[in-house]
Amino acid sequence: MDPSYDEIVRKFERYVFQTYTRQPLAIKRARGAVVTDISGKDYIDCVAGIAVNNVGHCHPAVVGAIKHQAGQLIHVSNLYYTEEQAVLAEELVNLTGMDRVFFCNSGAEAVEGALKLARKASGKKEFIAAEHAFHGRTRGALSVTHKEKYRKPFEPLSPAVFVPYNDTDAIRAAITKETAGVILEPIQGEGGVIVPSDDYLKEVREICDETDTLLILDEVQTGFGRTGKWFAKEHFGIRGDIMTVAKAMGGGFPMGAMLACEDIAVKFERGDHASTFGGNALSCAAALANIEVIKNEGLVERSRELGEYLINKLNALDKSYIREIRGKGLIVGMELSIKCDDIVNKARDRGVLLNCTSESVLRFIPPLTITKEQLDRVVEVLNGI
Repeated sequence: MDPSYDEIVRKFERYVFQTYTRQPLAIKRARGAVVTDISGKDYIDCVAGIAVNNVGHCHPAVVGAIKHQAGQLIHVSNLYYTEEQAVLAEELVNLTGMDRVFFCNSGAEAVEGALKLARKASGKKEFIAAEHAFHGRTRGALSVTHKEKYRKPFEPLSPAVFVPYNDTDAIRAAITKETAGVILEPIQGEGGVIVPSDDYLKEVREICDETDTLLILDEVQTGFGRTGKWFAKEHFGIRGDIMTVAKAMGGGFPMGAMLACEDIAVKFERGDHASTFGGNALSCAAALANIEVIKNEGLVERSRELGEYLINKLNALDKSYIREIRGKGLIVGMELSIKCDDIVNKARDRGVLLNCTSESVLRFIPPLTITKEQLDRVVEVLNGI
């Protein structure tokens, strides 16, 4: 007999580190844009594993690739060559316009590698990041993550300066002879779905070129079609020196990568960086299948179209507490004049899963496979709260 909800919670409380605030929901299975709890109740999922399940939950092509690969080769480490990693590296280089790939397991790991590479390549030690930025919670990534409650218990961290997002004058003023790089999200996710002005990132690129400073683009949350482009940097017509991706890369399977231009990538020599599980055959097979689904089902364009559809529907809501609705593709933020926890809870009770970020921003990051009918239901639920 399957354990009850109370039994599951009891075991979590007894045996699992208490580092998450979990919602009162135990999920049993999921398909597409719908998850089902252990009692059999369905929910429209507008969180997608925090922008992970871009092709939907348990897409048959991804599941099939994982099953096939698991019966053939799962892991042998990076002491040897595997076909899957070679093919995926070529695919990522073609998609991103970068030159080389280092595989890892998560966004935080990708950022750690990016910071290490930037230090090694530049010979400098300091970084500039944006206020409200989120780049991860491991020690290096935490040094460029802005929120004080994440940082303060673990200080001192590596040296970093935080400047207002979307302010190029602040970046120019903050650069010193010790600045190794500027790290930015093309669209801030955890910071509240903040979309910069059209010329912001181009001007940052110019400043970095003028001052011999590396530009690191963190596309962990915005990659693989999320914003209506393969990667958010395409909206702004720029290329970073180093780039990080993860989340939606593996179709739900843990996967991350750091990419770099050739002249920067060569600064990492044998032994400078490593990952035991990074790019193993199973994760690469999942990622390759995931990318193929995005291509075959036109999910990049679908993200753009559905994002516009959702924003229009949300703008039609007559709620006094709505301050602003913003986003690109299917990363949409609804900024409120109130904290949004209560709305998240009421929506969940009505069968819709939402995410609250920056305390007062409802973030919509559903699978790119979600239907208009499902989005209509999401808006209908919000309208009734």
